[in-house]
Amino acid sequence: MAVTPMVRSNICLNAHPQGCKQSVLNQIEYTKKVKANTAKKEGKHRGIKNVLVLGCSNGYGLASRITAGFAYDAATIGVSFEKAGSEKKFGTPGWYNNLAYDQEAKKAGLFSLTIDGDAFSDEIKAEVISKAKENNMKFDLVVYSLASPVRTDPDTKVLYKSVIKPIGKDFTGVTFDTMTGEMKEITAPAATEEEIANTVKVMGGEDWERWMKQLKEAGVLNEGCMTVAYSYIGPEVSQAIYRTGTIGMAKVDLEARAANIRSSLGEIGGQAFVSVNKGLVTRSSAVIPIIPLYLSVLFKVMKQQGSHEGCIEQINRLFADRLYIKNAKGDAAVPVDEENRIRIDDWEMDPKVQAEVSKIMPAVTAENIKELGDFEGYRSDFLATSGFAIPGVDYEKDVERYDVI
Repeated sequence: MAVTPMVRSNICLNAHPQGCKQSVLNQIEYTKKVKANTAKKEGKHRGIKNVLVLGCSNGYGLASRITAGFAYDAATIGVSFEKAGSEKKFGTPGWYNNLAYDQEAKKAGLFSLTIDGDAFSDEIKAEVISKAKENNMKFDLVVYSLASPVRTDPDTKVLYKSVIKPIGKDFTGVTFDTMTGEMKEITAPAATEEEIANTVKVMGGEDWERWMKQLKEAGVLNEGCMTVAYSYIGPEVSQAIYRTGTIGMAKVDLEARAANIRSSLGEIGGQAFVSVNKGLVTRSSAVIPIIPLYLSVLFKVMKQQGSHEGCIEQINRLFADRLYIKNAKGDAAVPVDEENRIRIDDWEMDPKVQAEVSKIMPAVTAENIKELGDFEGYRSDFLATSGFAIPGVDYEKDVERYDVI
């Protein structure tokens, strides 16, 4: 049967198998081109042999796995919690993405193992450790890119739920319908103390620290191993709902945990970083007040200035220009800010870019959003997260729900 997007309240409820595969193929092809043209061949970059990606199926996590594999020839283990496709129902986009990556890695002669399950659980941690030992792998890099609305504490078995809310007072912001461009105000109520604590429990760094502790104790981290977790800061206009809201408090905890991990990894010459990345369209950002409007204007400005990046462009630059450059002695030379964070959001937060975005945003209306913002680009990116609007895919063609071949 042919598959069309089912969108409700800026959430896409289904996925297109072939579209997901083509998206992965496109990212792989981009990475191969970057690899062929980078200074890595000139000896300016350090190598990677084995990489663990936690949250490997979408967005920055998927881009990290593709970059590690197809730019650095690394063996990868990926962990994600997805729903498989069957003859009766569609799988999640991430499930199709994982299948496509594994298929292409096999063709390229790259080791690739995808583990489906709850990365927050100790059972999955134990499985990863077992598979690493079974395949004689010691990780050079651990990417932490988990994004989930819920987490069960492995010790207490209590289920915690995260929320995207402001702190102190309600926040009202304008958003738009991804499919029609219709604009409306949305109000997010202020979070309770319990909601703040629960969000930190889910989206903070507790699980990242637990992963690194267990991996280190099991002896599956290589000498000099690095780990990186992804974060976002964003502009002033989104601070109340993001950086100073519940999610922001979780990111503050993430950064604090990075220091703990860094201290622990010092024994094996390792490092831990939080990478502050660019704002992009994800399956979760589409429902946050003000974020879709901001991103559509941002994309317009950055495309005009020639600095726009998607996930795969961002992560290739993160690896090549931040994580794996080396100094004259051949050691890691990762550039960080005063908070020890990697700033790969530098092009987004360029004062010239932000000044232009700030000038445009107050003038945007439902009538002129397609002129002042990159509405079509935003919508395409939104649909692409579920395998739709991918150039080269015949969406009129029948496709099996479980098939990506």
